Amino acid sequence: MSVLRRAITWEISESEDSDHDLKSELNPDEICQKETADSRGEPEALSFEEKPTNLPSSPAKSDSRVALSAPEACGGTPGPARKRRSREEIEATRLKAKERKEERERQRAARAREKEDRKREQQRRRDAAETLNSLRPENCIKSLTVCIEPALLQHDGSDILLDTLAMLEWRFTVESQRLSRSITWTRDLPQQVEDGQARLEEEEQMVLVLTLADFVDVVISVKEMVDSDGEETGTVLSPLLECLNWNKVVTMLVTDFESDHWMKEYFPEQMLRTKLGMKDQDVEEVLVYLQLYKNISVVFLESWQDITNHVCAVTKALSKRPFKLLTERTELPFCVVGSWAGGARVGRDGSGLRDVWVRQIQQLNRVSAAVAAAVAEAFPSPRILLQAYQNSGSEAEKKGMLAGLSVKTEGKERRVGPDISARMYRSLTAENPQLVLD
Repeated sequence: MSVLRRAITWEISESEDSDHDLKSELNPDEICQKETADSRGEPEALSFEEKPTNLPSSPAKSDSRVALSAPEACGGTPGPARKRRSREEIEATRLKAKERKEERERQRAARAREKEDRKREQQRRRDAAETLNSLRPENCIKSLTVCIEPALLQHDGSDILLDTLAMLEWRFTVESQRLSRSITWTRDLPQQVEDGQARLEEEEQMVLVLTLADFVDVVISVKEMVDSDGEETGTVLSPLLECLNWNKVVTMLVTDFESDHWMKEYFPEQMLRTKLGMKDQDVEEVLVYLQLYKNISVVFLESWQDITNHVCAVTKALSKRPFKLLTERTELPFCVVGSWAGGARVGRDGSGLRDVWVRQIQQLNRVSAAVAAAVAEAFPSPRILLQAYQNSGSEAEKKGMLAGLSVKTEGKERRVGPDISARMYRSLTAENPQLVLD
C-alpha cells in the first residue's frame, strides 16, 4: 500500500515538474495563451493531465506538441488594416448603383407597358368578338324593329301580320310614319350610345301597302308624268317622291282588300287592266317607268298572308345584311370564318401548312380533295411547285406538268388531266388579277 502511494505521489510530482519545465521553456506569448485558456475554462489543445505517463521527456518533442495549438490574439501581431477607398471609387460605386436602380425602374416600366398593351389588345379582341357576334343574323334580327303605320291596321286581316311577328318574337311597333300605310325598319346600334341609349338607324327599305284603287291613282299620275316628259302634274306621287329623296328603296305591295280572293283565271296585272280598262302596253310602260326611273318595285299579292310573308322575308334579309357587308370588306371575301376554314390550323412549328396548301388547291373549280391531295403529295409546298415550273422548258411543258399525276379515289385510279394542270399553272404564275382561270 505504501508502494502504491509513493508511485502515485511520484507520478504527480513528476507531472508537475515537467509542467514547470515546459512553462519555463515556452515563450511569453504561449504562456499568455495558456493562461487565457485556463482563465476561460476552455480545454487546451493538448492536455497534459489526460495521459501523464506518455508525456514527452524531450524538450524538442514538447515544443512540437505545444506548437500544434492555434495561437490566439493576445497582444500578438495585428491583422492587415482595411484599405480606405478614394473619393473617385466611392463616386463610381454610387453611379453604378444608380444605374442599376434606373435599369430596374426601366424594366419595371417596360413590363407595366407590356401588361397594359396586353390588356388593351385583349379588350380590343373582346370588343371585336362581341361586335362580330352581334352582327350575326341570329343576333342581328333581335336589334331590328318593324315599324307599322296605324292606317294599315284598319283593314281586315292585318292581325295576321301582328300575330306572326309576335309568334316569331320579333320586335314591332305601331307608330305614325312619314308615308301613310307604310312599313319601315329601324336597327339598334349598341356600339354607338347617345345619352345612355343605343342610337337608332333607319333602314333604307320601305314597303308601301296599297289597295287596287290607290294604285289606280298612282298609274294615272305616272301616265301623266310620262306624257309630259317627266314633269309631275298630280299630287298623288308627291309624298312618295319625297321619300325617294331620303334614299329610300320603296316596294309597292298591291292587293285588293275588297275581294276575298283573286280570280284564278286572271293574273294580277290582267285583273288590273280589266278594272282600269288599260292596254297591256300602258300597264307595262308604267311598271317599267317606276322600276327604272324611280327605283320602285311593284308586287301584286293576293292576301294579307302574302303581305306577311313578304315582310318576314325582308326582315330576314336585313338581318343578314351587316354580316355580308363585313365579309365583303375583307381582303379575301371568300375566306370567311367557318367550319371548313377552322379545320386547317397552323402551329408555331409549321404543322398544318400542308393542309392549308391542300385547301388552297381546292379553291379552284372542279378540283376535288383527292386531286388536291395528289398535287400536294407530289409538290409539298407552293415554292417547290414554282421552282419546278422555273426549271421546266417550254410553256406547254409547264402547263402539262401535273397532268400525269395519279389520283386514287374509291379504289379507282385516274389522272389529274391537262385542264386542271393548266389552271394550276395560270393560278400560280399569272400576273393579271382579272384573268379568268376557266
